[in-house]
Amino acid sequence: MNNNKFDEFSEEQQRIALFAKVISHPARIAIIQLLSEKKEIKTGDISDFLPISRTTVSQHLKDLKEMGIIRGTIDGLKIHYCLNKEKLTEMKIEYENFFGKTITSCNCCCNC
Repeated sequence: MNNNKFDEFSEEQQRIALFAKVISHPARIAIIQLLSEKKEIKTGDISDFLPISRTTVSQHLKDLKEMGIIRGTIDGLKIHYCLNKEKLTEMKIEYENFFGKTITSCNCCCNC
């Protein structure tokens, strides 16, 4: 018997929730913003811009990469990271659709 309640939600609900969870940490938001400004940056250089250790940066990069938000290119012993525009565009559309449907179908009794 499957006790994982997460599986009882639609694929759309799971994708939206997982993406929100991955970007819910301020350090990950900062990494995404940094990559949007720098286009590409090495792992070790990220900690020069943020108030977190290299080990912590590596963990956040791992989480962002697993979600597909960033990509890494190996160059010898270094990894260069950049944003995955396709994934970000996909999630932007998904969130726009979600909030658009939610706002359109909202029949609030509070007349807001």
